Amino acid sequence: MALPHGPACVGTARRRLRRELCARAVPDPVVDDAVLILSELLSNACRHARPLAPLLDLDRAAAGSAETGGVLVCWRVHDDGLLTLEVTDGGAVTRPRSARPSLTSRGGRGLSIVGRLAVDWGVRDAPGEVTVWAVLRVRARHARHGGPAVRPVAAAVDRPAAPAAERTRRTP
Repeated sequence: MALPHGPACVGTARRRLRRELCARAVPDPVVDDAVLILSELLSNACRHARPLAPLLDLDRAAAGSAETGGVLVCWRVHDDGLLTLEVTDGGAVTRPRSARPSLTSRGGRGLSIVGRLAVDWGVRDAPGEVTVWAVLRVRARHARHGGPAVRPVAAAVDRPAAPAAERTRRTP
């Protein structure tokens, strides 16, 4: 789903994700976690990253007006009971990473929360874009029950693999 680069896109994506996951009978706690993670990834993309380059209509470009860029959001429930969420933007000066803010810091906790809720998360680079992804368990036997998460092998999740040099993975 292509969305405009800005805070209004977060609510739109959250509502659509919740509606689609509920229609697939995904358990409510998993839906809540997925919506929170998507909100964090999209908020970070809108706050810290550039929009993706817009697709310009040559006539408009020649006239001097261009459409603003956006972000791409996608999610998929896999046959193995895992849910992948992805947000793609135009990248930023720094790479997304989990931080350790002080108790009085006003921000910097989002990717740490993603790391606690997701089975795995990471960053994939491509020319002109950066994708931050997270994986959650959907099925009852996969859904979190408060115990430590078992990390799946990255190849087990059906998503394009990036060379190791282009991928950042969080460490436990």
